[in-house]
Amino acid sequence: MPDMSNCKPTNIIYTGVAGTGKTYRLLQIAKQYTDYLPRAKDEDLLKQLLHELSWRDVVCLVFLDFQSQKQDLVKVPEIVSHEFFTAKATQNAREKNLSNTAWSVLQMHSPTSSQTVTYKNRASQAYFDKDNSGAWYLLPESTELLTELSQQLAEFQQAQRDNNASQNQQFHQQRFSMVSFHQAYGYEEFVEGIRPVMAVSNSSNSKLVSNSQENNSQTQMSYGIQDGAFLKLCQRAASDPTRRYAMLIDEINRANVSRVFGELLSLIEPDKRAGMANAMTINLAYSGRAFSVPANVDIYATMNIQDHSLAPLDMALRRRFRFIDCPPQPELLPIISLDKGSEAPNGAESIDLAKLLTSLNNRISQILGGEAQLGHAFLLSVHDFEQLQTVLIEQIIPQLAQAAGGQVAVLQSIFKDEQQPMRAQFIHDSQTLINNNADHQMDSQNTITAQNQIFSGHNTFLSQPMSAGSYRINTDLINKTGEFAKPFVYQRLY
Repeated sequence: MPDMSNCKPTNIIYTGVAGTGKTYRLLQIAKQYTDYLPRAKDEDLLKQLLHELSWRDVVCLVFLDFQSQKQDLVKVPEIVSHEFFTAKATQNAREKNLSNTAWSVLQMHSPTSSQTVTYKNRASQAYFDKDNSGAWYLLPESTELLTELSQQLAEFQQAQRDNNASQNQQFHQQRFSMVSFHQAYGYEEFVEGIRPVMAVSNSSNSKLVSNSQENNSQTQMSYGIQDGAFLKLCQRAASDPTRRYAMLIDEINRANVSRVFGELLSLIEPDKRAGMANAMTINLAYSGRAFSVPANVDIYATMNIQDHSLAPLDMALRRRFRFIDCPPQPELLPIISLDKGSEAPNGAESIDLAKLLTSLNNRISQILGGEAQLGHAFLLSVHDFEQLQTVLIEQIIPQLAQAAGGQVAVLQSIFKDEQQPMRAQFIHDSQTLINNNADHQMDSQNTITAQNQIFSGHNTFLSQPMSAGSYRINTDLINKTGEFAKPFVYQRLY
């Protein structure tokens, strides 16, 4: 990725109705702030493991490796041919007398009480001994001395397993932090705050304000000033000024933005970043540390314009962010065919989802306003009739019913039901069903019963007791039968 450290800071909010791919954009942006590095090769892992080890350590490591494979007795040829031993020889540019090296290490570090080894220049610490068959083993009492080597071996073996499990994958380093705002999200999670910690920490980013009486306890609880997601990211960016970092915020309007950002609301303005013309520094609320936002931190967020809590934060963000509209993109939607095994894009047996969404949104905009439109994501995964019916029943109609306040006339206008016979209407007036003529009374009662059964345990908005003027979804649509098994019913929504 090119060096963008000198670029002007970017503050962008992507706005739009639900289902227009705003969060997807954040995920794509995250890739731009991710560095992909090839996984280490096995020989590199070996080099890293062995480069500071002595021959004695290497031989101990060989024994530990054999023990991890349930083999305690090892003969010299097995030691010399082991990958640790040969790799160490390669590092030291050794090709000859390797067996002599192994014998020397083993005998030098054998106990003076050994019944099978006679050696004059023994080291002070014994690690190995030999049995009568000529096989060597680690002395049990040396295990505690090899704790660090055992840990290094475990880490090496795990790295090898990771390599084998994902040979075609890459390590990646993320230069971003992603959070999702919600009603309870605050300054403490985003910037800094006093939060409980389960053990005393001497970390520079945790300043304790109360201490446990038992400092040697591993389960003690203390309260400390902990850095939040944004502050941690800024610290990383400040220590790496040649590369750009990004704060990604999903649903920025779900939280009280002024409370979450606090005094940082001014610092995030591009011209007030560290090193910029009007750079500002403030003292943080809890720790009192001097802080400014690095110029190499970009901020991207999403905002759902259907949320009615936008007014208080809209003006506060307008000067600090560029707003980019994300409209529905019906052109991304497929044409589905009644025959799942074939495509008939221009035939009577197909449904053009792009036309369907465009026409629905035109009527929604005229009746309910543009903020009630449907995003293309509602239909993006629809590839057959059954999926379309399910999405209409479980997502689209409930979404529009909420926007319309459950008004039957509004919903019927959106679905062009006014001039249709009841059997072909998407939306029914429950009172009309009850008061229908005697010839259809039984059918009406069955419809109401079936729908109440189907929606029990589903969306509570749809399962409320019927009242005058309340809507019901056509039972045939729910059962995917009758007129709703034919493409014409959906084509007439164009």
